[in-house]
Amino acid sequence: MSALTFETGIKLKSGYVIPQLGYGTFSRPPAQAQEVVTEALKVGYRHIDSAASYKNEGGCGAAIRELSKTVPRESIFFTSKVRKVNYELTKAQVDKTLQETGLEYIDLMLLHAPYGGAEARKGGWKALVEAVEAGKVRSIGVSNYGVHHLDELEKHIAELEEERGGKGKGGILSVGQYEIHPWCARNDIVEWCKKRGVAVEAYSPLVRGERWGEPVLKKLAEKYGKSEAQVLIRWSLQKGYIPLPKSVTPERIRANTQVYDFELTREEVDELETKEYKPVCWDPTIISLDE
Repeated sequence: MSALTFETGIKLKSGYVIPQLGYGTFSRPPAQAQEVVTEALKVGYRHIDSAASYKNEGGCGAAIRELSKTVPRESIFFTSKVRKVNYELTKAQVDKTLQETGLEYIDLMLLHAPYGGAEARKGGWKALVEAVEAGKVRSIGVSNYGVHHLDELEKHIAELEEERGGKGKGGILSVGQYEIHPWCARNDIVEWCKKRGVAVEAYSPLVRGERWGEPVLKKLAEKYGKSEAQVLIRWSLQKGYIPLPKSVTPERIRANTQVYDFELTREEVDELETKEYKPVCWDPTIISLDE
């Protein structure tokens, strides 16, 4: 049986450890966010993923603060994202997220998408680097960056090192977050990240339920006596990703964690992955560097 457990974490390049299974909060309205995040934390999740554009950071923060009365804050990993990227907007958003959540620091802050052009992207990254130096954020990364955006970011990090006084002053890229599942594997991006030790997070790992009944998925679910959702989460975990499933029902929130009592074979992991490129969410990875 696999050594993976609900407590498994991945050490980031920043030095911090991120719990491998996270709970996603996209489309959860503010009033509901505290309730569902509280439920997730009660079940045992210790990794909560939010974003400024979700407008539910406050509810997430309230749930985390409540639990931190009995569970150390350091054991709960909170992620948010900056939607409108440039230096000033990113700097302001970090402070706003801290205010909204009531947390003393943000575990991971991502640039949500590569829109805005090169200057804006470099400025946004610089603001995140400064937020780490100020102790407001522990780890930083990007979301929805294509390989061409990632290559540009490497150049920006090198430039910032030169401009700001040396090695490490350009920031550490710890995480890349993407829609990843067997029908949108993004192997080019994954390869780029793995070569550089960048952890890969997978949002929409359940494909919004749009692939239920697919022959291979159905076959594996029946073989292991698991739901198709559990098979997809297990696939993501075994690929080494950090999946971020979301649900609002307590039964499914719990069921999404019950993925550690079976293991797909290497052949089954490969069989489930397709050569399709069918994202079900937005796809900023394909925009040009000028957009």
